[in-house]
Amino acid sequence: MATIKDVAARAGVSISTVSHVLNHTRRVSEEASRNVLEAVAALNYAPNSVARSLKVNHTRTIGLLVTASANPFFAEVVKGAEDYCFNQGYSLILCNTENQLERQRHYLRMLMEKRVDGLLMICTDVDAEIQGLLRSHQSVPQVVMDWGGQCDFANVINDNVRTGAYLAASHLVAQGHKEIVCITGQLHKQTTQLRLDGVRDALAEAGLTLAEENILEGDYEMQSGFDAMQQLLSQDRVPTAVFAFDDPMAIGAICAATQAGFRVPEDISFIGYDDVEMARFASPPLTTIRHPKAELGQLAVELLISRLRNKELSVEALDIQPGLVIRHSVTAPGG
Repeated sequence: MATIKDVAARAGVSISTVSHVLNHTRRVSEEASRNVLEAVAALNYAPNSVARSLKVNHTRTIGLLVTASANPFFAEVVKGAEDYCFNQGYSLILCNTENQLERQRHYLRMLMEKRVDGLLMICTDVDAEIQGLLRSHQSVPQVVMDWGGQCDFANVINDNVRTGAYLAASHLVAQGHKEIVCITGQLHKQTTQLRLDGVRDALAEAGLTLAEENILEGDYEMQSGFDAMQQLLSQDRVPTAVFAFDDPMAIGAICAATQAGFRVPEDISFIGYDDVEMARFASPPLTTIRHPKAELGQLAVELLISRLRNKELSVEALDIQPGLVIRHSVTAPGG
């Protein structure tokens, strides 16, 4: 394997000149630069990034812990983060935790061993142990998303899901729906409870309540939306409107309703959450709450790089605002 010394010898320059050409740290003559690059190509030379990172004390890598990268919401956030990392000259190490404590612990330890410059985390379940581990590494700049609470050691991006759920329920009420069924995520998750609070806020404004029997627990995956809707219809309960707490569950529920012979939205209206790409191509196109996913990923990296460039910056919390996207899956009862 070629070394930097070999490149310098072939190019007829000093080792420091090779370093300046490759790292853009000092102006080098056009002829010397050309000779170095030709030698690099001829020798198939690859710089030792590990040795270089030890010398300069940074690796230009960022770690990202994510709940489930296959989920459309998380996938779009990851894409936004990765695109911005690439444009800024950083590499992103993606770690899929599946909300499992052991995997969170393992990946966090691995990222610290690899000396990542910063850490991003978007996980809906983070227990006290993981929070303690993150806090113990607060010398490494961190940005957390989908956190659901306060954080004194990292930048937090709040996604205001309570407001988003309020917008969804308010839209259904404005269309004339008085009894709304919610297909939720896991009820122990804070983000689920915040969405339920948002629904209750909107219904209370209209003098309505959310009955306990109208809360059907899912898991934010498409199959659970399908199963919940099947269960509801098997009990001869046909609501006029369903609010699924993410788009995959809404699409699964729509599938179950149409298979049972119901028309959407004429017989049952559906609204989702997140506005993932597939929502535009559902049948009918899904009315939903837009969660700015790619922008969320980019903003997280922007905050992190700002912390990396200015170690004196203090941690702060930022808010992003959801918005209603009206398509064709909601209409007035009997419409």
